[in-house]
Amino acid sequence: MTILVTGATGSVGRLVVDQLLTLGATDVRALVRNPAKATLPVGVEVATGYVGAPGTLDGVFDCVERLYLTSYAETAAEVLALAHKAGVQHVVSLSGERESWWGSIVDDVEASGIAWTHLWPGEFMENATLWSDQIRTTGQVRDGYAASANAPIAMDDVAAVAAVALVQDGHVGQAYSLTGPETLTRAEKVALIGRALGRDVPYVELSRDDAITELSVSMGEYAEWYVDGEKDLVDHPQQATGAVAELLGRPATTFADWAVRNATLFR
Repeated sequence: MTILVTGATGSVGRLVVDQLLTLGATDVRALVRNPAKATLPVGVEVATGYVGAPGTLDGVFDCVERLYLTSYAETAAEVLALAHKAGVQHVVSLSGERESWWGSIVDDVEASGIAWTHLWPGEFMENATLWSDQIRTTGQVRDGYAASANAPIAMDDVAAVAAVALVQDGHVGQAYSLTGPETLTRAEKVALIGRALGRDVPYVELSRDDAITELSVSMGEYAEWYVDGEKDLVDHPQQATGAVAELLGRPATTFADWAVRNATLFR
């Protein structure tokens, strides 16, 4: 059974490759844009192409039974049409809920004629690296809405769920809302990063406009959208789900553990 991982050198896709191998998958094909720069494990078949350019995918889906589809909304329908024509039987897609900004992937997947499983993760814990430069250079975090709260998830947990859905039966037609094990405010996340560093890291709450200005340095035009998303989570905090633990048979990664493992990013 050949499993194709698209976006195989991306943040989540690369981890999906590793998780598939951990589960014993022996026929993994990784789609990459530049094979010369791909550092993939021995035994993984490398295919050249890019989901953002469907014209580069000739032959990529040959003999593929199951597909991990990375979250590239613009060409998802075209990519899925090629996969369906080639005989792909099951697609595990990474996206957001149907009403989210990348939710169009949900409709494209369900219209493709391929059996599907949706993965809908909350905010990645790795997004906390947005604060890394501030912490390294100033020892504090300047951001908006300290009480904004969600249940962040580690990318590796998302990848582990994807691998399970690809390798095991019983996941067709399921949509999994994936979160970490606890809801945390932004100030609590920063405090946990500080604990991992062995020192206090203050959270300096800014006004909306000042937060947008601060984050525009690293986020550009997306800063306003991001800060307004923070505001929504003050009154409507995201609640944790138990899906990761149920699907993996182990607890989901806590933010505290993630911060300890990644403390060097903030030093």
